[in-house]
Amino acid sequence: MATISDVASAAGVSPATVSRVFNGGRVTADRAQRVRKAAADLGFSPNRVARSLRTQRASVIGLLVPDVEDPFFASLARGVEDTALRNSLSVVLCNTDDDVEKERRYLDVALAEQMAGVIVAAASRTRTDLSGLVARGMPVVAVDRRPRAAEVDAVTVDDRHGAEDAAVHLLERGYERVACIAGPAGTSTSEDRLAGYRSAMRDAGASDEQIHDRTRHGDFRVEGGHAAMRELLALPERPDAVFVANNLMALGALQALLEAGVEPPAFGVLSFGDLPWASLVRPPLTTVQLPSYDLGTSAAELLQDRLAGSGKPLQTVVLRTVLRVRESTQGPVPHA
Repeated sequence: MATISDVASAAGVSPATVSRVFNGGRVTADRAQRVRKAAADLGFSPNRVARSLRTQRASVIGLLVPDVEDPFFASLARGVEDTALRNSLSVVLCNTDDDVEKERRYLDVALAEQMAGVIVAAASRTRTDLSGLVARGMPVVAVDRRPRAAEVDAVTVDDRHGAEDAAVHLLERGYERVACIAGPAGTSTSEDRLAGYRSAMRDAGASDEQIHDRTRHGDFRVEGGHAAMRELLALPERPDAVFVANNLMALGALQALLEAGVEPPAFGVLSFGDLPWASLVRPPLTTVQLPSYDLGTSAAELLQDRLAGSGKPLQTVVLRTVLRVRESTQGPVPHA
C-alpha cells in the first residue's frame, strides 16, 4: 500500500508538498501535476492524507497541570503517561502555572489541533471554562481539581476529610493553637482542605475569629509557604502547630521555622501531600499521603473509556488519603 512518502519520492517532492496538493495548499502547477501523476501510478488515494492526519491527532491527548516541578503533579503525570501508552496514546504536557488565561490558550490549542481528549487539573474552580471542548464533543476528565460548573468526568481526592483528619491528629497530640497555611483562594483543593481544617477546629471549640487569625493563604509554592509561616510566627499569640495545605509550602514553612530557631515537634508541622524526603528530614515529617499516581492512572482510564465510545453517565471517582504519622507531630510534651 503506497504512502505519502512513496508518492513524494516518486514525484521528487517533500511529503509536505503532497499533503498541500491534496488539502488545497499553494503548490506550483508543475509540482501538483507530478504529485497527482505519481499518486495515480502508485494507486494512492488522496483521502488517505486526511485520514492519516486524523489518525495522528486521535492518538494524542493533552494533560494540563499547574506545575510539573511539584512532585505531586510529576507523579500524577507519570500515571497518566503510563496508562496512555498502554492504550497507544501519546501525551502532550502543559504547565498552566495556575493562570486561567494560560490554561485557556492551551485548551484552545487542544481544539485547534483536534486532540483526542484532555485531562486537566483546573486552575480555578469558578473561572476554568471547559464548555468549548464539551460543546465540540471532546472527552474531558478533570483530575485532582474540579471546576464547579463543568459537566465532565472527574477523578478527585477526598481533600476535606483528609484535612480534617490532619487537624484532629494535631489536636489529639496536644497542640492547642493549630494554624493553617491554605492554598490560593479559588482552587477546589485549597477550599476543600481549608474547610476540613475549619471543621476540626470548630469541633474542638475554636472560635471563627481564632480560626481566621491563624489562617494564611499561600500559592502552593515554597515561597508562599515561607511567607505565610513568617506571618504566623509574628502573631501576638503564636501558634504551636501548623497544618500546611501542600508539600511545597510545607518546605517553605520548615525553612521559616529553621530561620526563627523553632523546631518540630515542639512546634508541630503536618503537610498535606507526601514528599520523597519526608521520612529523611529531622524530625521526619508527618504527612497526608495522596494517591497521586493513582489519580493519573484513573483519569487516563476514564478518558480511554470515553474514547472507546463509553455511553455511561458522567462519573466522579473519589480516592482516599492516608495519614502517615511521623515525629514532626510527636507533641509539645512526651506522650505516654
